[in-house]
Amino acid sequence: MGYDWRMARSAYFATTSKGLEGVLAGEIEALGGRDTAVAAGGVSFLADPAFFYRANLWLRTANRVLLRLSEFVAPTPEALYEGVKAVPWPDLFDVRKKIAVEAAVRDSSISNSRFAAQKAKDAIVDRFRDKLGVRPDVDLVAPDVRIHLRILRDACTVSLDTSGESLNRRGYRADPGEASLRETLAAGIVLLSGWDGRVPLADPACGAGTLLIEAALIATNTAPGLLRTSFGFQNLAGHRQKLWAQTVEEARDAVRKSGVVRIEGSDASAEAVRGAQRNARKAGVSDFVSFRACDIRDFSPGPPPGILLCNPPYGVRMTGEREEIASFYTGLGEALKKRSRGWSAYILSGNPDATRHIGLKASRRFPLMNGPIDCRLLRYELY
Repeated sequence: MGYDWRMARSAYFATTSKGLEGVLAGEIEALGGRDTAVAAGGVSFLADPAFFYRANLWLRTANRVLLRLSEFVAPTPEALYEGVKAVPWPDLFDVRKKIAVEAAVRDSSISNSRFAAQKAKDAIVDRFRDKLGVRPDVDLVAPDVRIHLRILRDACTVSLDTSGESLNRRGYRADPGEASLRETLAAGIVLLSGWDGRVPLADPACGAGTLLIEAALIATNTAPGLLRTSFGFQNLAGHRQKLWAQTVEEARDAVRKSGVVRIEGSDASAEAVRGAQRNARKAGVSDFVSFRACDIRDFSPGPPPGILLCNPPYGVRMTGEREEIASFYTGLGEALKKRSRGWSAYILSGNPDATRHIGLKASRRFPLMNGPIDCRLLRYELY
């Protein structure tokens, strides 16, 4: 018998980049989630048992949507084992599914996350073996089912990952390894800027085009999950295929196919521009976003008003020579001051020394994490 999701505990936790928790909470509430509570790196909330279908399809800034299964105190390895084993795992997924357990441990008697994950894995496979006489295999690289364990001050939370592969992997990036923003972070930057699709949007150093592609998905009301082929919940028992198909069809019907304002990107690298164009085609927004090769010293966004979004190189994507970085940011500052009057600019800075060469004072700073890099999204009003 499959797991009955109608009896599932409808408590969730969605993860995101640090700095975007408030944006994600707003998204969750707009979708119908309730009792949101912001935590570092994510948002906990309550919702109906099948909410993870809509959440995985529509949330733009979430990396994963976790369904909470159990909470208990685990001050010892034995307590951890028994608590995890008490979860009815054979009702949650088929024994033929490959699993992976990830653990995060902080300020607890059990201090080693790898040990905690191993102990939880033992409990899960033993529960299967006790009931069925066989156990699921482990695959740490490409599992069918991901289980998340969090132990904070001896309080353990066990969750199922309903997303599978991280939601930032939309599926449109031709080269996922290229140096670019996570798609979820890019969407968060667009939402933080307050861009509502009514004024033009431009990026003078577009790279792979991620910022503008995410903006186009927002402007066309395209659910980012429509671009993916699989999710973790499809490997769980009790997956309601008809409800999922209906949710997807409603999202497809909601896509806006006209009335989108000008969205333009440029980059000094012709190769980057070609890559951005390929990504836009894969995302289905090539009719709404244009890209061109243009040196920052020649960049002009056109008549105001409008919004500039930019994730310029911090020094990692360049040769590392201070003169080259300083020259680029000086050119960016000249483009903003002389040719972008009447626009608002949002620049993601991961290198304060480089940003000083822009020569403008930011009116607001949003702290964000771009992977391991501590960044600030700087807002400039270009009067």
